[in-house]
Amino acid sequence: MTISKTAMSIGMLLLSGTALAASSMMSAKPAAPSAADKAAIASAMLAAPAAISSNATVVAPDATGKMRILRKGANGFTCMPDDPSSPGVDPMCADKPAMAWLDAWAAHKVPAKQVGFIYMLAGGSDASNTDPYATKPAAGANWVTTAAHVMVVGADTAFYAAYPGGANPDTSKPYIMWAGTPYQHLMAPVK
Repeated sequence: MTISKTAMSIGMLLLSGTALAASSMMSAKPAAPSAADKAAIASAMLAAPAAISSNATVVAPDATGKMRILRKGANGFTCMPDDPSSPGVDPMCADKPAMAWLDAWAAHKVPAKQVGFIYMLAGGSDASNTDPYATKPAAGANWVTTAAHVMVVGADTAFYAAYPGGANPDTSKPYIMWAGTPYQHLMAPVK
């Protein structure tokens, strides 16, 4: 679940949501998306089934790392394009509870115990299966690469105990990423 730079910026987006909403209400007609924005929207839409991604809000970091809304949605999901700082393609789409969970992770706060759901149907690559804040693999370790998958976040600890964790998971089967931390979550391959 590569949520490094992109997801850390989500916290800024969520915290500034009121300001974003107010500023978007001021403009009568939004500017047409740039070619880069169109590419980011297309990337983000790879994360979930079209029935979800086609009506989801799409956000992406700007040059300073602050999140900006590329497209407003109406179904409660927020999608993000691929994070170019990881070696794999890893866009994601998260429901509202999962976005709150990502916000807590980005702010280094304990997330609420509210189950959330994240799609990563294009797959993902992570620096560590044990360290939520690793930005690159430890010396001698490899990126954790998971094919198309979904994630369950914010569940009770007992839920996660039924699945294996550890530094080198078998990513072809359901496993726990960041086990034993406040950010543990189920990674469930779908193909």
